[in-house]
Amino acid sequence: MTDTYRNIPSLSERYRPYFRIGAAVNAKSLNTHRDLLVTHFNSVTAENEMKWEEIHPEQDRYEFAKADALVNFAREHGMFVRGHTLVWHNQTPAAVFLDDLGQTATAAVVERRLEEHVATVLGRYHNDIGCWDVVNEAVVDAGTGFLRDSRWLQTLGDDYIAKAFRIAHQAAPDALLFYNDYNETKPDKSERIYKLVAGLLDEGVPIHGIGMQGHWMLDDPALDEIVRAIDRYASLGVRLHITELDVSVYGNVHGTGGQSQEVLPYDDELAKRLAERYRSLFSLLRARKDVIESVTFWGVADDDTWRDNFPVRGRKDWPLLFDVNHGPKQAFWSVVEF
Repeated sequence: MTDTYRNIPSLSERYRPYFRIGAAVNAKSLNTHRDLLVTHFNSVTAENEMKWEEIHPEQDRYEFAKADALVNFAREHGMFVRGHTLVWHNQTPAAVFLDDLGQTATAAVVERRLEEHVATVLGRYHNDIGCWDVVNEAVVDAGTGFLRDSRWLQTLGDDYIAKAFRIAHQAAPDALLFYNDYNETKPDKSERIYKLVAGLLDEGVPIHGIGMQGHWMLDDPALDEIVRAIDRYASLGVRLHITELDVSVYGNVHGTGGQSQEVLPYDDELAKRLAERYRSLFSLLRARKDVIESVTFWGVADDDTWRDNFPVRGRKDWPLLFDVNHGPKQAFWSVVEF
């Protein structure tokens, strides 16, 4: 450990009485952000390395090197591992849904491929990965529909989610299995998520938790909206994880439903506002420690964050607790000093 981090309180140790503190990592950040990870986090999630197109890019070829490196890192440092993700409408090779002639594959073929993929991946890591985001982002955001019109839905039908959880449970009976989604606090979306998980539980499907992604902003969602969603999900008796937390310094354009396109300097005022937002969020989360068992940031420090390019390509954002030089921000101190 370098002197840079020696006199800074450990985030994960500070929160040990409350919940695990995790970070999404990639093959590069395991090295470039190693000191931060070892000092401040006791859980890791693969940012991309366990998604289908990365770990299983062709039907007869798996690429385990990057995922293995993450698991080995976690084992070396006594970290919990969240597996992410098995069934998603993105980052799944198109060939999964095609036959040898390039035509749409039958449901039986696609289901068999899913079974083989899950058995192989979960079988490899069953001793190291404690939970999995089995299905990711399967319900629609708005409108009158319910399930997203994905290739999974088109091929396997409405019960593909239940099938995925049963397949995962068979492959790793001791793993905790989660449904994961974004906009998880918005009233219409959260009711869809609640309806989905409640229906799965009623069917006896082995689902153990809901992943609330937590891609939030300075001014949205409102704290009472977050509390309402947490309490609504908790009423199902499932575990709750905050799985992809970051706080964009850019807000919504009120009345439009879209995010601001402005470009801001990260000055003292913005740093203060971000710290106040994080202080409020973690106060809320600590108060719900009886139902929240894990909070994972989607990234480690501001030098490596997907928010730099979304929704404005090339725009810099500062959504995490550590700055571009890996130093603690005012937001970090607002979270550890309470």
